[in-house]
Amino acid sequence: MIELKSPNEIQQMRPAGKFVGDVLTALKEKAAVGVNLLELDELAHQMIREAGATSCYIDYHPSFGASPFGKVLCTSVNDAVLHGLPHDYTLQDGDLVSVDFAVALNGWVADSARSFVVGTPRPQDLRLIEATEVALTAGIEAAKVGGKLGDISWAIGEVAHEYGYSVNLDFGGHGVGRTMHGDPHVPNDGRKGRGLKLKAGLVIAIEPWFLETTDEIYTDPDGWTLRSQDGSRGAHSEHTVAITPDGPLILTARD
Repeated sequence: MIELKSPNEIQQMRPAGKFVGDVLTALKEKAAVGVNLLELDELAHQMIREAGATSCYIDYHPSFGASPFGKVLCTSVNDAVLHGLPHDYTLQDGDLVSVDFAVALNGWVADSARSFVVGTPRPQDLRLIEATEVALTAGIEAAKVGGKLGDISWAIGEVAHEYGYSVNLDFGGHGVGRTMHGDPHVPNDGRKGRGLKLKAGLVIAIEPWFLETTDEIYTDPDGWTLRSQDGSRGAHSEHTVAITPDGPLILTARD
């Protein structure tokens, strides 16, 4: 069921969005060559405790997960692109890292992701990250009252194709509110002018993710981490966005 938020409820979601943005900024600053993924997860865990927030991940156990997730971050490195389960891995020079983070604060959820390179970047990695960020911006700009859900999907897909990337439709954006995942599903490619009519009060996570040379993924033996079928690298960008009469409002904006 799709639930529209009142202007007051959208204002109530702002603290959760700001907190998620602040945590992702702190994680990017912390991430460096020689830092372990478990250190990043512990930093996020500490910030959650201090804020009085609740992780959306640690007890999360959907049908596609092998077990409860058990960590508070998704950390996907290189050929991993989504749902990366933090483990004992020390970041190496040139690693492409995607961090996804969602919490509930004051009863409202916010969800966001960003990708970056630690150490010396490869130009092709920077281009891949750029494509997800440009696609995210395009998707947000299409999130307007009176438009259609397909407008958002089309805008994201157009950017992917312009950069020469194919699009996987198995996982995409979603509704956000009192829980992390709700209706509607927001695919990362689609047809303009089709689908759900966009109304004020709809809050969604828009999250383009692309792989460099494929759109096929498989699940790592850890039961969670999704990796590219051909070993090519992936990147992921996401914001929680409220559709308002004055245009899209990015609740997880980062300074």
